[in-house]
Amino acid sequence: IHAAEYARKAWYEGGMWRGPNVLPGATLGTMGGGGAASLSPGMKSGEGGGNEGGGGLAAGGGGEGMGAAAAGGAVGGPMMVPRAPVSLSDLFLDIVTVTAFMRIGSAIQDKGMIDTPHLAYFAIFWQIWSKEASYSTRFDTTDISSHLETLLACFALLGGSLSAYADFYSAGCTRIMGVAMFVAILHVALHARVWYWFRDAGGAPNMGDNVNASVKQYAIFITVMNLLEASNWAVGISLENENAWRPWIFLIGILLNLRLPRGFMPNDFHAACSKRGVLFILLLGFNLQSIVGVASPYFNYWDPTWDQYAFLFLACFLLFMIKLLYVDDTYSIAPQDHALLYNRAAGFFFHLGNFALLLFTTVLGSGLNLLTQSFLAAAAALPNDAKTLVCGGFSAVVFSIAFIKSMHIRRVPTNPKHERMFFVAYVTQIAGVLAVVAITARMCLLRGDEENGFLAMLMQNEIQMLSVLVFFAVLLIAMSWLDEAVELNLYSDASEASEYRVQPFGFWACFKHEEPLQLEALALERNRAARLAQRSPLLGSSVMSFSNSMYSSMANMPEGGV
Repeated sequence: IHAAEYARKAWYEGGMWRGPNVLPGATLGTMGGGGAASLSPGMKSGEGGGNEGGGGLAAGGGGEGMGAAAAGGAVGGPMMVPRAPVSLSDLFLDIVTVTAFMRIGSAIQDKGMIDTPHLAYFAIFWQIWSKEASYSTRFDTTDISSHLETLLACFALLGGSLSAYADFYSAGCTRIMGVAMFVAILHVALHARVWYWFRDAGGAPNMGDNVNASVKQYAIFITVMNLLEASNWAVGISLENENAWRPWIFLIGILLNLRLPRGFMPNDFHAACSKRGVLFILLLGFNLQSIVGVASPYFNYWDPTWDQYAFLFLACFLLFMIKLLYVDDTYSIAPQDHALLYNRAAGFFFHLGNFALLLFTTVLGSGLNLLTQSFLAAAAALPNDAKTLVCGGFSAVVFSIAFIKSMHIRRVPTNPKHERMFFVAYVTQIAGVLAVVAITARMCLLRGDEENGFLAMLMQNEIQMLSVLVFFAVLLIAMSWLDEAVELNLYSDASEASEYRVQPFGFWACFKHEEPLQLEALALERNRAARLAQRSPLLGSSVMSFSNSMYSSMANMPEGGV
C-alpha cells in the first residue's frame, strides 16, 4: 500500500474497536534486508488487510513492498509512513501533561526550592506521558479504545496534578500513588490486548522478517513490568501516611518504569522525535503564558511603563533563545549518528537528559514568575528565591541541552587541516557552555549578604539579571553555530560536506555501536531518500549516495523537514 493511500485511510476502517495495528515506522528495525514484513498472525506476506483475525501493520497490506522500502529497495516502490507524527489527541495529552508540570512549578515557586516530593511527582507525570508516547509511536491509536485510554490517562494526570503540593506523608501523596497505579493498570490492559491479538506469532523476535514475534515479546515485557509497578503502588497505598517507606515506594516505582531504548521493538523514530519537541515547546509556551498571567493583574489598574515592557520582552527573548539552543532532532541529526540509534546506553542517558531539561525548564519558569512579581511590586531588593530559581534553572537548562547534544555522534573530516578547524569549533563550544554554566551556577549560589563583587553587580535588579542571562544565551547560540560556519567555509553544499565528514567524533564514538540499531538507522535514511526521490530524483539520488556518511549539521536538513 502506498503512503498516500495510508494517509487517506479513514480512522474507522477495519472497525471502530479494531485490534492493535503496528505503525509502519515501527517495523524498520525488525525486518530483514529483502524479506517481507509479517502483517498479522498467520497471514502470508503480500496478503491484504491486517484488521481481520488479528493485529498487524496499520497500513494493512503490501508486505513485500514495505520490506523493500524499509530495506532500501526500489526507490519508486511503495513506502510506509505514519499519518502525522503528533495527532490532535497526542497534542491534547501534551497540553494536560504540561499543565501537570506547571502545577509542580507552582509548588516549587511557593516553596522557593525543589524538594524531593516535587522531583518524584514530576518524574511520575513524565513517565505517564512517556508510556502514552511509547504506545502511540508503535501502534495505531485512531480507534475508539485508544482514544478512551488516552482520555482516562488525561483524567489521571489532571487528578494527580491537584496534589502537587503534598509531601510524602500526606493523603495527597496517596492520591498520586493511586494515579500512577491506575495508569499502570491501563497499560497492563492495553498491552495484554496487544499480546492477545499477536499471541499466535512464533519464531525468534530477532529474525528480520518476523515483526509479529517482536510485538508479542514487547507486549509480554511491558505487561509484566506494569503489573509489578501496579503492585508496588498498591503496597504504597496500603501504608500509613506516616510510614517511612513511602519515599522508597516512589523510588521503586520510578525505577520500574526505566527502559533501555528499543529493547524488544523499535518505535517510529521520527514521530518520537516530534513528540519530544512538541512537549518541550509547549512547556516554554506555558511558561511564557504564566509570566503574562502573573503580570496581568498589575496592568489591569496601571498602564505598563517602558521598563515593564522591556522586562516582559527580555523574559520572552530568554525563552526564545532556549528554544534555539534546543536541538530538534527530527531531521537535524542523521539517524546513524543519533544517540537512540547508535548505542542503547547512549539512548538511555539521552532520555535522562530530556527529563532533566523538562524539569529545569519548569524550575526556570517558576523563578521567572517570582522575578515578575518582584519587579512589578517594585521590591527594594532582588528576592533570593527568584535569583536562585532563575539562575539555577538557566544553568541547569543549558547544561541539560549540552548533555543531550553530547549523546549524539559528530562527524569530522579526515583531512588533518580541516579536522583541526572542526576540533577548534567543538572545543570552543564546550568551553563556552562550561563557562556559562559555572558563572550562572555561582550566581545562583551567591548569598544575600554578598553585595560586593562582580557577580553581585550583575544582579542588582531584575532587568539587569535578565539582560545578563539573555547575553549568555545569545553568546551560546553564536558558538553553537561555529561548526556550521566552518562547514559553509570549507564545502559548497551538504552533499560535498557529507562526503568528507565521515570520521566519528564524540564521547560515545569511543564505544562500539550496536549493529541492529545502525541497520535501522540505515533503513530510515534509505526510506527518506526514496521519499525525496519521488519529489526530486536528483535530490533523492544524492541523499541515497551518502546515507552511510551522514553528519550532524543544520545544513543537512532536508527540504521536506523545514
